[in-house]
Amino acid sequence: MQHHHSLPFGAELQAGGATKFRLWAPSVEAVSLELGGSAHAMERDGEWFFAVVTAPPGTKYRFRLPDGLPVPDPASRLQAGDVHDESVVVDPATYQWKNTDWRGRPWHETVLYELHVGVLGGFNGVRNHLPELAKLGITAVELMPLADFPGARNWGYDGTLPFAPDASYGTPDELKALIDEAHGLGLMVFLDVVYNHFGPDGAYLHTYAKSFFREDMHTPWGAAIDFRRQEVIDYFIHNALYWLHEYQFDGLRLDAVSMISEESFLYALAAAVRQSMPPGREVHLTCEHEDNRAALLRGPAPHFDAQWTDDIHHVLHVLLTGETEGYYEDYADATALLARCLAGGFAFQGEYSHHGKKVRGESSAGLSPTAFIAFLQNHDQTGNRAMGERLTSLTSPAKLEVALRLLLTAPFIPMLFMGEEWGTEQPFQFFTSHGDELAEMVRKGRRAEFKSFAAFKDESRRDQIPDPNAPSTFKNSAPDQADPARFAMIQDLLTFRRERIVPGLPGCVALGAHVLSPARVRAAWRLGTGERMTIEVDFGEAPRFDVNFD
Repeated sequence: MQHHHSLPFGAELQAGGATKFRLWAPSVEAVSLELGGSAHAMERDGEWFFAVVTAPPGTKYRFRLPDGLPVPDPASRLQAGDVHDESVVVDPATYQWKNTDWRGRPWHETVLYELHVGVLGGFNGVRNHLPELAKLGITAVELMPLADFPGARNWGYDGTLPFAPDASYGTPDELKALIDEAHGLGLMVFLDVVYNHFGPDGAYLHTYAKSFFREDMHTPWGAAIDFRRQEVIDYFIHNALYWLHEYQFDGLRLDAVSMISEESFLYALAAAVRQSMPPGREVHLTCEHEDNRAALLRGPAPHFDAQWTDDIHHVLHVLLTGETEGYYEDYADATALLARCLAGGFAFQGEYSHHGKKVRGESSAGLSPTAFIAFLQNHDQTGNRAMGERLTSLTSPAKLEVALRLLLTAPFIPMLFMGEEWGTEQPFQFFTSHGDELAEMVRKGRRAEFKSFAAFKDESRRDQIPDPNAPSTFKNSAPDQADPARFAMIQDLLTFRRERIVPGLPGCVALGAHVLSPARVRAAWRLGTGERMTIEVDFGEAPRFDVNFD
């Protein structure tokens, strides 16, 4: 069976061996199409340029601007090398899918596992890892961003070509084979997508489509993307549909959507995705929102199935480590805030954040616990530490076990970060592979981020923070299988969750949570099966976890 999402831009195969090329370039008067050694003038249609020429699959091409600058296709399905190189015409229908009867899984069955494709050996490396994850009890694998980025090593959030899987990971068909294999094992596959910014190297849209960006608004990464423009909206909505239909991903995680100026775009994207799916096909949308935007999760047909819940991570991190610097300063009253999280998903629901210096969050009343994705570690919370330490080196084994039992038993949607199932002590560090000038800027900027932290006030100490551009930083981030007993414990917990808790998640409601002592909390939920589930945790000197049903 073949899957193909037709794009209204980029390179689309036509009948008879021809290919139609279409580019939105409102900032220039002319564009030429280059195929090998030949150039073709593109016809202009308003702000668009197009050409139809003979260009079979495998043809390398690029666009040339009036000033002579060659640029890749912003809708490239594949690059012949890196983000600065030629794009490649792709036949998206060549891959023959094996698991054609796959329809996905209901959201409440989700147990997420976030991973970095490069660290695990590319698409084929991840594919080889899937049977182990299925054995563990994982039901959904979440890939960090794949959009083509500069160099061979990157977290993925510096991507500049959102339709092209990075060539350092493998081919488009190898990515499809990974997803196909996962479906055969009963695993969903989610993709983290970045619609709030482009990376600093290779974002050629700034040269020929200046109105793709806003001059009056900036994000931490530069000029904000202008989601008031229909061309911009269409570009990203088609990107979402492309991944879901052409690659058969089961869901998307939208990165940092609080940095998207027009929330109406999120509603439009969600509607387009829902409307495009055939009956019975389960596809899920999740997001990260700094402001705990519960409105995105409401309604008989919510726009998004769930949000990442940093609050749960932050409060548990404080209880496990005692750290209160940076954004953890808002979570010093950790036990009370843990009770609030267990009862309502978010700790901040309209309260003032001293770290952010603003009111943060809104009421989550009435939302299902499955509207919240909980985690103890992820790429951000581990990799954005100066040294990338994992919890295995920051807290006691007894406390960490209590936290893991809480994570995998509570009725939120749990997420593990790669290596967590083995109790790895290998760090996960911030890595890139930029050119010399940008690499030096990133190196200095990275170290400057931590100068206000007590442990890094001394410049010599900051100099020990790993260089993001060093190959060793990437190599050191690969997890090892440190503790088989940890794997067995998590496997048992996920079996317990599947058999005892998952059947009661539809219709589950929180019954409240209470602080019993400075490190002890009890919370209760009414499962959809009618049972009452009570969890009690103690992060004190004698860590303890109990769960009861009545």
